[in-house]
Amino acid sequence: MPRSLAGLVVLLVSTVPALAGAGPSAAQLQALEAALNGTGELRGAMEDGPGLDVTLVELRRRSVLRQFPDARWQLTTGKPLRDGRSTVQLQVTGSRQEGPTRYRLDGQQQLVLSSSGGPGGRINGQIVIREQTLMRSGEADLPVSLLIPDAVLTGQRYDVDALFDEPLEGAIAAGGLVALTGQQVNALESPELQLGALGGGGLFKSVQAPFTPGSQTWAILLVHPKGIVSATKRVLVVADKTQLDP
Repeated sequence: MPRSLAGLVVLLVSTVPALAGAGPSAAQLQALEAALNGTGELRGAMEDGPGLDVTLVELRRRSVLRQFPDARWQLTTGKPLRDGRSTVQLQVTGSRQEGPTRYRLDGQQQLVLSSSGGPGGRINGQIVIREQTLMRSGEADLPVSLLIPDAVLTGQRYDVDALFDEPLEGAIAAGGLVALTGQQVNALESPELQLGALGGGGLFKSVQAPFTPGSQTWAILLVHPKGIVSATKRVLVVADKTQLDP
């Protein structure tokens, strides 16, 4: 099975509360999308800044392409935040054949991006608002739902649930989940996942958020006779209730 999905969307996780500078223009977003899907370096479209390390982005992009050679990135305008900041929706899709099994990747991020102004300006900062990645195998996409909040308060208990959308009807399924460390996320390391038999149509776990602001990233594996679903979900941990729904 391919390595951990953590970070496969490629742009970086950031807990920076605000960004200076204007949002990117349509031309800058087009340039970034072309760079992500091209064969050259990314520095023509982005530069280091708050929450953005171009070298690390490039390493992650190459890692994605090694695992999913046909990977494609797409950038579209996202829903504005409540404070009026514009967002960008990033999606990466790809596939990989391993023997008789084909794996399909679908990663999603909602981002706030900043850019340097003027002609030739580049993306120079980012905040990740939401992030989720799914990888499936099998002849058809096994329908599952991840019932995991995007943001929680520090110290809060919350549910991490992954459900099969269709009844098991006697099928034997297994699953497991684990919280990833920051090192595992940055290095795209595969975690050790202990699988257990699933009852009730899915995986259900109550967890506690850290007592300091930041984020938690969960890795989930569901095994079903019709296929395997691997997922990661990033949960923002905040100290202020107003940050729960940006």
